Amino acid sequence: MERAHGLEIPTSLEEVCDRRRLALIVYDMQVGVLNQIDRRAEIIEGVGEVLAAARHGGFRVLFLRHMSLPRELMGVSQFRMAMAWQRTERADDVQPWFLPGSPGFELVAEMAPLDSEAVLDKITMSAFEGTPLDIVLRDCGLSAFAIVGVATEIGIEPTVRHGADLGYIPVVVTDACGAGHDEAAKRSLDGLAFSGDAILTDTATIAGLLRRPSPGATS
Repeated sequence: MERAHGLEIPTSLEEVCDRRRLALIVYDMQVGVLNQIDRRAEIIEGVGEVLAAARHGGFRVLFLRHMSLPRELMGVSQFRMAMAWQRTERADDVQPWFLPGSPGFELVAEMAPLDSEAVLDKITMSAFEGTPLDIVLRDCGLSAFAIVGVATEIGIEPTVRHGADLGYIPVVVTDACGAGHDEAAKRSLDGLAFSGDAILTDTATIAGLLRRPSPGATS
């Protein structure tokens, strides 16, 4: 741990993985999203392993869900995004895929939140925009987050970059992050590694660190 002007500066994944410092973000593990992912079963298994380790270690956990608005409340950016996703050039052809209460909106059964965990809904790609996520993390005194889920190239990269700009240390569990387009996801991870804001790791490594007792932490 480096120190400067009264600050503790974590320099390793081991130092970041302290429940006094880090929360787990589970991003868009929804039925309608995972149905578009080739490695669906593999991603559910990997996310489940990290989630189980975080719960065992007493880390705070927050789930994110992508939410559609009714067509009458969709604006320019919402229509443009939906047209791109649904591969249509006509706004009249857009259908809101993730309306609350629809089957595609719900988290997959393997991701059922505990009473001690929260589910935050969003209409943006960054988990920090339009949600209380930043307030929750800061109010709990946390300065880092690990992220798992889908999709790397669509929502995880924007969340990581936004989180870094807000002053958090992001940890990306690369093999527990699914993708709709493998080449685009690789470019996202390569860019994050190059910029240096985030720590990139794998499921086995972080699961072991999350399960260990956090030094000095109390229940």
